[in-house]
Amino acid sequence: MITRVLVANRGEIARRVFATCRRLGIGTVAVYTDADAGAPHVAEADARVRLTGTRGYLDAAQLIAAARSSGADAIHPGYGFLSENPDFAAAVQDAGLRWIGPPVAAVAAMGSKIEAKKLMAAAGVPVLDELDPDTVTADMLPVLVKASAGGGGRGMRVVRDLAELPAQVEAARREAQSAFGDPTVFCERYLDAGHHVEVQVMADVHGTVWAVGERECSIQRRHQKIIEEAPSPLVERVAGMRDKLFEAARLAATAIGYSGAGTVEFMADDQGAFFFLEMNTRLQVEHPVTELTSGVDLVELQLAVADGATLDPSPPAPRGASIEARLYAEDPANNWQPQPGAVHHFDVPTAGVEFGPLDRTGVRLDSGITDGAVISVFYDPMIAKVISYAPTRRQAAALLADALTRARIHGVRTNRDLLVNVLRHPAFGDGATDTAFFDTHGLAELAAPVADDRTVALSAVAAALADAAHNRSTATVFEDIPSGWRNLPAGFQHKSYQDHAGRAHDVRYRFTRDGVMIDGHDDVSVVSAGQRQVVLTVSGVDRPFDVTRYGDSVFVDSPCGCTHFVALPRFPDPAAALAHGSLLAPMPGSVLRVGAAPGDTVTAGQPLLWLEAMKMEHTITAPTDGVLVELNVEPGRQVEVGAVLARVESQEGDPR
Repeated sequence: MITRVLVANRGEIARRVFATCRRLGIGTVAVYTDADAGAPHVAEADARVRLTGTRGYLDAAQLIAAARSSGADAIHPGYGFLSENPDFAAAVQDAGLRWIGPPVAAVAAMGSKIEAKKLMAAAGVPVLDELDPDTVTADMLPVLVKASAGGGGRGMRVVRDLAELPAQVEAARREAQSAFGDPTVFCERYLDAGHHVEVQVMADVHGTVWAVGERECSIQRRHQKIIEEAPSPLVERVAGMRDKLFEAARLAATAIGYSGAGTVEFMADDQGAFFFLEMNTRLQVEHPVTELTSGVDLVELQLAVADGATLDPSPPAPRGASIEARLYAEDPANNWQPQPGAVHHFDVPTAGVEFGPLDRTGVRLDSGITDGAVISVFYDPMIAKVISYAPTRRQAAALLADALTRARIHGVRTNRDLLVNVLRHPAFGDGATDTAFFDTHGLAELAAPVADDRTVALSAVAAALADAAHNRSTATVFEDIPSGWRNLPAGFQHKSYQDHAGRAHDVRYRFTRDGVMIDGHDDVSVVSAGQRQVVLTVSGVDRPFDVTRYGDSVFVDSPCGCTHFVALPRFPDPAAALAHGSLLAPMPGSVLRVGAAPGDTVTAGQPLLWLEAMKMEHTITAPTDGVLVELNVEPGRQVEVGAVLARVESQEGDPR
């Protein structure tokens, strides 16, 4: 039997596998790069091995050597990195180690999306025709450009204009080469408002193949899932669709002699017709929703199958509903830009369990970070997966939205508000979820802050009063006297903050014999004002605001929504002002290429620079018509967030 498992991965999935291993009494080994030396998955393992060189988690030889030196007898690949690399799977077994995954031949068969579709078509699984990018015509549009070796949305582009196809194909090839080491791409018909539905399969080496349940993953950005659920609303309302889906998934697994955990992914239309997309020969990111609705531990089953165990003739019956939200360090309103940086504090107070089962209504948290962790430019910007379980779908959605709203996330900007708004949207509640959800309902509306303007204004008041309490606590004389107190009526004290949207909030307050007077808020009184919590009475209702400060950054958490402020100095430094028209690096990254030279006339929206960060391309465009008067970078240069890349001066001579 397996006694010690090395997880050839990092972050959340490493912690997830370790959790099951601990419950089963199996030893654990972590690997890490220098960037991950302080990561939670490293601290939690029984043994840890540092990876040297530049390839890190992609260095098969080092991973196998780490397993041998640490006494591990099995390797779990997690997802991403080498999890679907047949050469790695073969090398693990050649080294005499147990591979916690499917047979090498099955991994190889599904490794190329092009070849996989041919194999599935021959097995009788419905597929969308593969299109050669060189033969696509206008009547075939729209098409989806896809990386043959890809996943996670990388190397994918939707093309609606034939003139744009060559450039998009080249961009997809570059991204695929960077992310997967294989630039091969192909096209297929794109369903504008399709449903991404997938089936979790589990098979043993004795011929039993389970279709454990389906998941719908249609809420996506950049072709990457951000909300997943089980069961699928589409499958629930289309009679007979589930049986056909499960049969197709079992056919796919049987055709390649599959064993272990895997996912067969389909694209479906509103009528329930579906087509094979790909098969992921590994555990999926969204596997928790299947675990909560089936009652099984998929990692435990992976270990059992790798040990030669026999599955029961059929999987457990499904129960209830589960929804997962992927919490990312990114800014949806700003072209989904990743937001690397430090996470000062992260907590989901309503989460009742980490990485484990839920036998009753509740919230599960799967996360790879703890307080003080850093979201690195080198890896995926996911902070956590927050998963709800309830008897009904509507209950699960309400529970998850509430858990996200109450989450304490201090440090980087996230997609939290977007997730909450989607979960509370009437169309989501009705199960009208397809891949065009953001286009249909408007990204700007869905990405709007959960905290309304009134909540933000009150949060600024709370921040000012907490700051005043802090100043009192550091006083060396008369520390019991409120800040700014006078024996006679006096003017207001004043503090200014800037919110995430760049709006200034000026708070004016005065301590009096009768309490605190807040200018402009006649319906607000102060119940208490401490350094960490301020309680305000608003129109007769007491509302608590928790305030946390990190330097000039102030985070105010409340049940009505959370707000991040930057405290503004009373006397700004003129030297700190940027020249108008400056284009700043939105994240750390590498300059791939430049599209203009100093002195060139440019138009608003014209691409000027391309950055690579987190294995994806990000385009920096001209903010206005004008002249590129300054260019500070060249291809290959590494830039830090906030670096001035270029400057555009408007044609009228007024730089903007």
